Amino acid sequence: MIICMIIITAVLAAADQLIKIWAVRELAGGVSKQFLKIADNEIINLTYTENTGAAFSIMSGKQWFTIGFATLALVIFAVYVIKNYRNSKPAMIFSAMVISGGIGNLIDRVRIGYVVDYIEVRLFRFAIFNFADVCVTVGIVLLMIYVLFFSGKSRQEIPAENETEISDE
Repeated sequence: MIICMIIITAVLAAADQLIKIWAVRELAGGVSKQFLKIADNEIINLTYTENTGAAFSIMSGKQWFTIGFATLALVIFAVYVIKNYRNSKPAMIFSAMVISGGIGNLIDRVRIGYVVDYIEVRLFRFAIFNFADVCVTVGIVLLMIYVLFFSGKSRQEIPAENETEISDE
């Protein structure tokens, strides 16, 4: 199961890096491309931006802090998941998504000093983000749903039919 998690993590992190290479080549320099449009409404555009901070540019310019924090968070998260959900395929897959997104953005921070973002939701005003951010967000949401609604079902003990309650009477 851990090998499967490592493979999924590597594939998603590599996909993130390849998409970012494409975004730098095709979108850098202020070119914005329509990606999804319905009727006259632009839904999603591809717009290049460089994020020197964390989510929503929080901690902008604090590169070593964001690198250290992201690394520590990834290690703690991976250890926790492996320790507690080693035998759960869904938990391992969802965790691989989260970890791959963290690694994808961490690679950018270490390699070039900022994170390449390119997905711009035009339907409403929202931060520009990337595939790694999607992996983290979707992975966390699915993991939360799994842990809250499904993981306890298989671990709950079901009392035997013949078990009787002992009373003090």
